[in-house]
Amino acid sequence: MTVTIALPSPDRVAERAHQILVAIQADREYGAFEAATLEYSEDWQCFTGFPVISEWHLENDAPALLIEGLRALSLKAVVYELTGDENAAEIPIAVPVDEMTHAMIAQPQLLSRIAQRVGVHIIHQTDQEHIDYTRGDFTHSAYVAAWGEPPSRYWQDHSKVVRRRVLLAERYDSIGLARSGREHRITFEAPAA
Repeated sequence: MTVTIALPSPDRVAERAHQILVAIQADREYGAFEAATLEYSEDWQCFTGFPVISEWHLENDAPALLIEGLRALSLKAVVYELTGDENAAEIPIAVPVDEMTHAMIAQPQLLSRIAQRVGVHIIHQTDQEHIDYTRGDFTHSAYVAAWGEPPSRYWQDHSKVVRRRVLLAERYDSIGLARSGREHRITFEAPAA
């Protein structure tokens, strides 16, 4: 039997999420965390997360996406704080924003220490995440109450992401990258004669 946890009101989540974000950014190790996350660029080979952004450019988009990822993690932390339920805290997040949270979570020591000092739990589990964000949903309502309208460049509705992933897959396939970069037909070394 599946138990459904009622989500708290978006306004209640928004107020606390705003406080959490301010505390994270005021933390003594935030600068190191930000630098480490943005330096992650050598390992950012996602073919279906960030590239759904039109004219995606790592160095130009990463700083804004860092803020959006922090906002998403703050919202999720509040839902967990208020419900005590990790599954309920996995609220819908837009694909590019979710991808940035992966870059942040790849800094586990820094993020863990900051979260501990702020007094929150960072919630993210890939098999539980929801990347089906849609304008007007719970996440959107809480975000708007905390920070105003989210930037649509990064907070893309799931239906738009699905369409863009189809286009990307077609282009990747045309250059030998099958299954959106999950396999390829590229031979790096000439066969022995």
